[in-house]
Amino acid sequence: MVAIGAVAVAVLVRAALELVGQFYYLPMVPAVVAAAVVGGRRATALAIALSIVANLLLVARVSVLDAAVNAALFVLVTWLIAELCWSLRAYRQRAGELSRRLAHREEMLETILASMPVVVLDRDGRVRFLTPFACTLLGVSEQEMIGRPFDSIVEGFDLADFQTGREALAGENDRVWTCRRPGGTAPLSIQAGFLPGEHANSHAVLCLADLTQAQLADQRARDLHTQLNRVWRLNSLGEMAASLAHELNQPLAAATTYLEASQMDVEKAGLMGESAARTIDLAKNQLLRAGSIIRRMRELLAHESRSLGVDRVSSMVTDLKGVVGMLARNGAVQVEISVDDANDRVRAERIQFQQAMVNLVRNAVEAVSGRTDARIAIIGRPVSDEHYEVRVEDNGPGIPAKALETIFRPLMSTKSGGMGLGLSVTRTIVESHGGVLTVEASPLGGAVFSFNLLREQELEDA
Repeated sequence: MVAIGAVAVAVLVRAALELVGQFYYLPMVPAVVAAAVVGGRRATALAIALSIVANLLLVARVSVLDAAVNAALFVLVTWLIAELCWSLRAYRQRAGELSRRLAHREEMLETILASMPVVVLDRDGRVRFLTPFACTLLGVSEQEMIGRPFDSIVEGFDLADFQTGREALAGENDRVWTCRRPGGTAPLSIQAGFLPGEHANSHAVLCLADLTQAQLADQRARDLHTQLNRVWRLNSLGEMAASLAHELNQPLAAATTYLEASQMDVEKAGLMGESAARTIDLAKNQLLRAGSIIRRMRELLAHESRSLGVDRVSSMVTDLKGVVGMLARNGAVQVEISVDDANDRVRAERIQFQQAMVNLVRNAVEAVSGRTDARIAIIGRPVSDEHYEVRVEDNGPGIPAKALETIFRPLMSTKSGGMGLGLSVTRTIVESHGGVLTVEASPLGGAVFSFNLLREQELEDA
C-alpha cells in the first residue's frame, strides 16, 4: 500500500511538473525513498517496478535500448539510495538501543552509588565527591567535606600507601581504620581503586564499610565461645570426676577391707596390739573420708538434672555461626548449614545443646584438617512426629572400625594428647536430652555423628 500510494503521488507530481519541463524518472525517486523508509525491501522493489511501468506508459522513448538503459540506471540509483536509507534506519535503531542501555546503566550506577558509601579523592587526597550514604557513615554533610583532606576525618590515612603496588594495596585493604565522627569513633574498612589516565579532579575512588556491627557480632561470637568453653570445662570435670570415682572406689573399698582384717588380727594380740589397732583405725577412717570426698566432688560436678525448655534448632544453630565460622577459618574448612526451620521446635537446654554441637564441629574440623577439599555439613530435619534429627558430617578419614566400640568411653581417645572426654561429655548431654549419640559412615566419605531431639508437637500445631 505504501509503494502504490507513493508512486501514485509521484505520478501526479510528475504530471504537474510537465507544465515547466520534461521529467522522466526524477519525480519517482522520492516514491522509492518513501517505500524504503516506511516499508521494507519488497515494498521498495514494488515501488521501483511501478515507477518503471508508469514511466514507460507516460514517456515515449526513442528505442527499446534507450528505455532499458534508463530503467536500469533508475533501478541501480534508487536501490543504492534505498540501501542507504536502510543502513541509516539500522544505525538509528542501534543508536536508540544503545542510548536506552546507557541510560539504564546510568540509572543502575546512580542507584548503586546512592546505596553505597563511596568517596572520590583527587591526587592530593582531598574529597571531590561523596555519596549520601558516605555522608551518613562519616557523620558529615557533603558541603563540609568537599575540598577537605580525607585524613582529617580518618586517622592515619595516606593515599600514597594505596599506590605502592598490589601487595601494599591488599595489606591496606585488610587494615581497620578509625573514623572520627560526631559522638565518637567508628571502625572502617577501605577498598581503593584508581582512575586510569590523567584526571584533574578525580583520581581515587574509595569504597567504605562500617565494621561496627561486624565487630560486635565477632565479639558476641567470642563471648559465646568463652561461655561454651567454661561450660565445657565444668562438664569435662564432672565426667572426669565420675570416671575417677568409679575407678578409685574399688581400690579404696579393697584397702578398707584389708585394714579391717588387719585390725581384727591386731586386736587378737591383746594389749600389745591396741596401739597398732588405733593406728589402723585412723588409716581406715582416712580411706573412708577419701571415698566420701570423691563422692561429694562427683555429685558437685556431675550434670544436674535440668528441666528442658522449648527452643528452635535453627535459632540455636544460628547463634553458633560466629563460633563455627572461627573454627572453619582456623581449619580452612568449608562448613555448610542446612537446618529445616519450618518444624524445628524441640525440647532442649540451649547452652548444653550448643556445647555439644561445638564439640562435634570441632572434632569434624580436626578430622578433615590438611585436606584441600575439607567439607563439613550441619544438617537438621524432622524425621518423625516425635523426633528431630541433627547431624554433623565430614569428608575426613572416618572412624576406624576398632575404635567404634570405645569412642564414647571416658578417658579413651583416638587423638594423640587427647583426654578422651569430648565425645563422652557430648554423649552425656545428648542422653540428658532424651537422645542417643550415634556414629556411622557419612555420604561425604568421612564420619557422621547424629542424635535426635524430642519435638514440641503442640506448639508446632498451634
